[in-house]
Amino acid sequence: TSSHTRVGILNNPSSNIKEDNTAIARGILAAFLTQNNSNLKSFLSKLSKEETAKSLAAGTKIVKFLIPGMDGDTFEKKYNTLGLDLIKTHQMFCQEVLKLLPGQMAVISNGR
Repeated sequence: TSSHTRVGILNNPSSNIKEDNTAIARGILAAFLTQNNSNLKSFLSKLSKEETAKSLAAGTKIVKFLIPGMDGDTFEKKYNTLGLDLIKTHQMFCQEVLKLLPGQMAVISNGR
């Protein structure tokens, strides 16, 4: 509800990290890196829907879910070049530093 809130995402997958099972995670990261806040919020809402996950798992390309106003070319370039190493680094941080189990979720806050 505040325009002064910052959100970040750390991925902590429970399965082996492969391109075919990281479409949403890579989409989220690419969007964070390439889109403005209003487009980012709308796109993340769309990606968080179960039907979107099912559609991506069935082979639909992520660019089909882009919303009007997004910089699609920049997003697609980042999405296609985003390696799996970043997600593996997130996973390692979650498990080694935050002591989370694979797939375990957490909310971390650092506020006033």
